[in-house]
Amino acid sequence: MTTNPRPETRHLPVMLSEVLALLRPRPGADFLDGTLGGGGHAAALLEASAPAGQLLGLDRDDQALSIAARRLAPFSGRFILLHENFSHARSVLSRYGYEGVDGVLLDLGFSSFQIESGERGFSFLRSGPLDMRMDQREECCAADVVNQASESELKRIFRELGEERAAGTLARALVHARTAAPITTTSHLVEVIERIVKRTPHTHLHPATRVFQALRIRVNGELEHLAAFLNDGYRLLRPGGRMVILSYHSLEDRLVKEAFRYWAATCHCPPQLQVCACRWSPQVRILTPKPLTPTPVEIALNPRARSARLRAVERHVPREG
Repeated sequence: MTTNPRPETRHLPVMLSEVLALLRPRPGADFLDGTLGGGGHAAALLEASAPAGQLLGLDRDDQALSIAARRLAPFSGRFILLHENFSHARSVLSRYGYEGVDGVLLDLGFSSFQIESGERGFSFLRSGPLDMRMDQREECCAADVVNQASESELKRIFRELGEERAAGTLARALVHARTAAPITTTSHLVEVIERIVKRTPHTHLHPATRVFQALRIRVNGELEHLAAFLNDGYRLLRPGGRMVILSYHSLEDRLVKEAFRYWAATCHCPPQLQVCACRWSPQVRILTPKPLTPTPVEIALNPRARSARLRAVERHVPREG
């Protein structure tokens, strides 16, 4: 049984002032928080949209939902929390009678209570089962990937999802190590990694950082779910509604940037066509030509915010006539 302090006491919502400034909560506005986490952003949105604003909160982690429910208790009757993936947001909104909302938020980082709970297996600093599942209903965990994937597949995962330079060497080392005994704990995995990747005085990264990132992304299908959401995520917004997405590594940020540019484009026809045939019209206006980043003050208070990148768009209001 864990003896850590209650997780909600440690939760600091990332770039909260920037999120509120861009989403512009007002009395009676409706919001979708697709990655509820500890509920910090949601609480601020409900407070600013009082007395009648509503919020639909989704999260893959049922522990997060329990923590958020306690935090949002003062706003009882104004929110619905669901154990759902944000990639299903459109069907969820439809199920609850929403044709759209005034604001959508995705904070793609994982929560403090996830990384600080050793039994969840997200942290290379805490020994525990090699799990990393955000949704405990999923069958495949990180130990399954480490012990069952081929050397070539491990190399691909570490290189593409973790941008790890030593991907090939690490893959070979893991395949060799697991022949002696299955790698089932975070500490065992870190031990193998540290034999290959050495600390240098020029980087703050732990040697296991990129491998743990890669495995977490792979286990949770993070890029696939984000891509599915971004396929037509602008449709979740009412005219004039705004969307804010916080990402934490280049793979996520690239998907968000490209989707926002696609939504905001005036045409998608090949350059050689002299007349537009796609009949596309801009669906959004980009509010952040360059991503916003946390202030030095916020990073000092919450070091885990340092890699955050915030992008935002506004749904176009149809012209009359």
